[in-house]
Amino acid sequence: MATVVGFDFGLKRFGAAVGQSVSMTASPLKEIPAQDGIPRWEAIEALLEEWKPALVIVGEPLNMDGSVSEMALRARKFARRLHGRYNLRVEMADERLTSSEAKSMVRERYGQRDFGRFAVDSIAAVFIVESWLEAHADNLDAFLHPPRKQGKSNDIID
Repeated sequence: MATVVGFDFGLKRFGAAVGQSVSMTASPLKEIPAQDGIPRWEAIEALLEEWKPALVIVGEPLNMDGSVSEMALRARKFARRLHGRYNLRVEMADERLTSSEAKSMVRERYGQRDFGRFAVDSIAAVFIVESWLEAHADNLDAFLHPPRKQGKSNDIID
């Protein structure tokens, strides 16, 4: 069993979720405040220390046509910083429509249109983690536990 942490990148806050490879499910975590896309690193560090993930997944907000958006570039920069600061494996995952999906779920389940009391960004992070786990189900063990090459890093940032 391996633990995976996922982030929904944002300018004001980051959604966060933790997933398990055995159950292929994820749960929302407390959102992390950010200022202009820069997270409170101490909150990121505490989360990573608590969950000790084998892999971190960062949502990549691509444009609807699949082209790279300004926000996607910023999310990639965040992913590179995560890797650099904590020496963790980091993967990017297409997050198109995850925030809309999270808001739809809150509306359907709770009849709410005011999302203030719901951690919509962390619900979006759940969708990011679960869709990544599902997409890699056939080779999940190889992804989460790759053989280490002597003197080289296997860490991947797409």
